[in-house]
Amino acid sequence: MRKIEIKTSAIVFNDVLELSSEDKKLMDKAIEAREKAYAPYSKFNVGAALLLENNQIVLGNNQENAAYPSGMCAERVAIWRAGSEYPEMKVLKLAISASSAISKVDKPV
Repeated sequence: MRKIEIKTSAIVFNDVLELSSEDKKLMDKAIEAREKAYAPYSKFNVGAALLLENNQIVLGNNQENAAYPSGMCAERVAIWRAGSEYPEMKVLKLAISASSAISKVDKPV
């Protein structure tokens, strides 16, 4: 038997202005991906951008289904796409952007 340890960490920033230029570029890509999300039921758009070890940036966004709440989250879409297009590359960073797009009709009076 052998023991395998998997460690990870996350840094949460309060403002985009705190990011390095490289991380800001990645966040901008996540925002770009968010704009293409398909979320007509939850109206909660999410975009994800992965930086791979070969410096490629892979995007994903949430995709909802008429059988709501089934659908795919942005991170999952990006990771699956990266695995399909760059199967040998490690993910170095992940940026996620989310926004609620509730229209005036949906807001309670």
